[in-house]
Amino acid sequence: MLRQTEPGVLAAGIGASLRLDPAQLPTRYAAPDRGADSGQRSIDLHADRVVIRRISSGARMKLQLPVSSYRGVAVRVRDDASRQADNVEVVLVHADPALSVPLVSMADADDVVADWQLWGQALCLPLLIEDHDGAMREAFPRLGAVMLGRPGPRRRRRSTLKDRRPAALMRRKACSGVAGRPVYHEREIIARN
Repeated sequence: MLRQTEPGVLAAGIGASLRLDPAQLPTRYAAPDRGADSGQRSIDLHADRVVIRRISSGARMKLQLPVSSYRGVAVRVRDDASRQADNVEVVLVHADPALSVPLVSMADADDVVADWQLWGQALCLPLLIEDHDGAMREAFPRLGAVMLGRPGPRRRRRSTLKDRRPAALMRRKACSGVAGRPVYHEREIIARN
């Protein structure tokens, strides 16, 4: 017999695959939680906040955290001895591991990188990678909120727009003026009434 959840709640069990769409925010889903009485917690994910609901020792708890309090969006590879394939997860990582939120959990790693980058853009958080020892590091170098990368190629001087203005006008030099030129004395014509 399956346990029923609230209407509109996606259930993501321990063995189930989870794939949320960042374009469909806000969303509500259930995720596994070892500290909860029922073994699950309800997560409301908005673009600016995360609401975690769980029941622990008979007491209802509701935690509302801003997305800015999270460290970033991380990709993890989990080894399961019971399965032959590795489980790949995209997780919203908090400094407290109990508040980390799973976003994507799949057995195959085909679209995980695309999902990872989409979640990073949707939540405006840095992209993280979890090393084998459990340490988190940023995937790409950054300077503040700006991601560093190789500069683009320089614009060519002779582009498709060069036909709009002649190249001779771009090379024109400033005039030296009339100073120093010979002046010819001619008879002045004056118009009078």
